[in-house]
This record gives sequence, structure tokens and C-alpha cells, in this order.
Amino acid sequence: MSVKKLTQLYEGKAKKVYETDDPELLIVDYKDDATAFNGEKKGTITGKGVINNRMTNYFMRELEKIGVPTHLVEELSERETVVKRVKIVPLEVIVRNITAGSFAKRYGVEEGIPFDAPAHEFSYKDDALGDPMINDSYAVALKLATAEEIALIKKYAFAINAKLRELLLGFGVTLVDFKVEFGKLADGTIILADEISPDTCRFWDSKTGEKLDKDRFRRDLGNVEGAYEEMARRIFG
Repeated sequence: MSVKKLTQLYEGKAKKVYETDDPELLIVDYKDDATAFNGEKKGTITGKGVINNRMTNYFMRELEKIGVPTHLVEELSERETVVKRVKIVPLEVIVRNITAGSFAKRYGVEEGIPFDAPAHEFSYKDDALGDPMINDSYAVALKLATAEEIALIKKYAFAINAKLRELLLGFGVTLVDFKVEFGKLADGTIILADEISPDTCRFWDSKTGEKLDKDRFRRDLGNVEGAYEEMARRIFG
């Protein structure tokens, strides 16, 4: 595919986004910058941009096979991917399989307790407000999405969870929880956007429980690069 990279449209915490000569397509460039706690903690994880780019595209290709539409068009290079232009639905969609992170802290439970069934939550995507939790009816009331769109997003989120759990189990990894984002194409179609990586998921070694994700950076556990590299090694060999 020959698309021409034009001006930078946006720079986020983990990615730069560029316009192209096709108004419906963008180029995403994954950075090594790392942030946590709504940007309060900053650092660099060497090589993470390359790993997150490849891993996101791998997972999205697998999800397309089960009928979850994604923004993926083509991987251009180690760090750059062509994606469909979407308007992001301002909801962070979180699916949890095991107690961890903010869930454990919020409800005063220890980490590592499996749920009887996967649970979901929404956060309102607004840095100034600290991305507060929000329920379905509030999201509809704020016109962030329609009731039908929210139902579809939840359906996709649980399908993503089931597929990722199955894939990761084959790599000796337990999917604890993850965050995804969805966007709307010009015609209103809802598709999976953003990324699926150690930045946005909790990956634990199935046997030892070792953390293989950004929690190593958040919690100063050390060997952050090693955890990302281990995830890449398991998936790509």
C-alpha cells in the first residue's frame, strides 16, 4: 500500500498520529515513552514501541477472524501502521477476569482472585476529570454513545476477552484484565481502535504469576524492558 505521510495530527502519551494523502487513513507511530497515573509518572521503556506495534497488529488480525472489526489496515514498519480514521468513542472499556490494580484497591480485596465470570466497566475518557468510572445510562445521558452502540461495544469487548484469553493461554500467559477503545467510521460503524499491548493489558505468567506488563513500570518492579521482550518472545518466537 502506498500512502504518503503528511503532517502530524496528534501526539499522545504512547503514539504519534499522522494524516496521509488518503483522508480516510492515518499513520500511527508507536513511541517508547511510558506514562502512568494519568501522566504523573513518566519514563522510557526501550523498544516498547516496536513490541506494542507488532503485538497490537497481531491481536487485531486474530480478532478480525472472529468478526470483531478493527482499525488495522497495514503494518508499514517496526513502529508505524496504517489505520482507518475514526472518531474515538470517549469511553475506556475495561474487562476484568481476576482482581488486580485499581479494582483491588477500590474494593479492598487482594490481587489474584479469579472472577466467576468476566466483568466489564467503563471510564469516561477525560484526562481533566481523571477518567472517572461511568455506567451505561450515564454514558447515554451524556450522549457519549447510544444504548445500541454501548450494547455492541460490550458484545465486542467480551468477544475480545474470550479470544485473547484463549490465545494467551497457548503462550503460557494469563489475561488478568485489559482496556480497549472503540471508534466510529464516517458511516457510524463501530470498530476496535487504539492498541492491545503490555501497556493496556495485565499479563501474568500462568505458572509463576510474574507480571509481564506495564505494572512493572507503574510499581517500580524492575526489568520492565525484559517483561515486554518476554511477551514478544512468547508470541513471535
